[in-house]
Amino acid sequence: MDVNAAVAAAAAIAGLCTGVIAMLAFRWSERDQARPTRTSLHTDAALPPGVDTVLSVLRSSAVVLDESDAVVKASSAAYALGLVRGGKLAVEPMLHMARDTRRDGEIRQVELDLPRRGTGRGEALAVSARVAPLGSRLVLLLVEDLTEARRIEAVRRDFVANVSHELKTPVGALSLLSEAVMDASDDPEAVTRFAGRMQIEATRLTNLVQELIDLSRVQNDDPLEDAEPVRVDELVAEAIDRSRHPASTKQITMAVGGTTAPGAEGATSDLHIWGNRGQLAAALGNLVENAVNYSPARTRVGISARRITVSGGDLIEIAVTDQGIGISEKDRERVFERFYRVDPARSRATGGTGLGLAIVKHVAASHGGEVTVWSSEGQGSTFTLRLPEAGAVRDRSSTGPDRVDEDDDRPFDSEPSDQNTVIPAPEVLP
Repeated sequence: MDVNAAVAAAAAIAGLCTGVIAMLAFRWSERDQARPTRTSLHTDAALPPGVDTVLSVLRSSAVVLDESDAVVKASSAAYALGLVRGGKLAVEPMLHMARDTRRDGEIRQVELDLPRRGTGRGEALAVSARVAPLGSRLVLLLVEDLTEARRIEAVRRDFVANVSHELKTPVGALSLLSEAVMDASDDPEAVTRFAGRMQIEATRLTNLVQELIDLSRVQNDDPLEDAEPVRVDELVAEAIDRSRHPASTKQITMAVGGTTAPGAEGATSDLHIWGNRGQLAAALGNLVENAVNYSPARTRVGISARRITVSGGDLIEIAVTDQGIGISEKDRERVFERFYRVDPARSRATGGTGLGLAIVKHVAASHGGEVTVWSSEGQGSTFTLRLPEAGAVRDRSSTGPDRVDEDDDRPFDSEPSDQNTVIPAPEVLP
């Protein structure tokens, strides 16, 4: 009997302990569920009805503060910008604005530059903050990221300033030359000389306006709307013809493919690029024209083309090589910027506008390709266009002999192998 009583007492004690543990676990679970989360530091019941839904669809970073400046609600974008940390608003000027708005009920707005989180660079994050009362005790903070808009505005401002400067130079020269012609009306030789200079400046102005139009077109138009298979040999022939006169004047030889391989003529129709013919011709023409302009007299400009295989498919690689002055390492990083000139004096002497390589870059990017440059000062430069091949115009085995490895960086003057498709020059200048 005593044993049974002891067992019963032990069972009662065990049941009591189990009940106490279960109750503690339940209370702990409730408290854990009520703990503030990343997106909601208080329960949603603290917000007026419908506010939570509205905040979830806003593009702005949203933060709701209560009367003690604690964060009631914060969007994920607010955390990403570093506005909220540890349940508190981390930006002091915004916190002061919230307190002022809570006190007088007025809506306030300010633009601030905030340090970026997680970067060692000194870049600032430009934001616009707007604070408004939300009900009787809450304050709503909306923050817009203006960094990208400011960057675009700065680019646009610089572009307008550069265009104004570039247009002002030939226009001012034409004005001065016209006055000189009027003053020298009784000197036929001077009139002829000044008229020649006026023609040069007028040509420069025309080229600048045309390249501005071309740059605007390639930036705004979708080249693939009017895309077609474009033969590479035709693009090369057109680019050579465009620079034929200045090359002949400087006795520069323009050769295509280095040493022409026997039987290569029959393979030229196999190289096609998918894209806008006009834009592709302008891009390659700019590269060849630059090579001629920046090459000394009696040198050589080469244009080579081949097919290369990459993981995403076949590309057509067109390389333009010159034996000119070369480009320094610091300039190579900026040669594709609008109006940037490696040698401003030489560019003006050759009529360069500083827009040619910018057009090439945009054409390559809009066609899904790229343009790169290799250069050594005093030895010359090689600009390489890589563009997607028009695969619909050929039916070739994936193991055809014309395929080459992407890392094959054989120099232009090397002997072509059966892996290269070499385009013969339509004409080689003497």
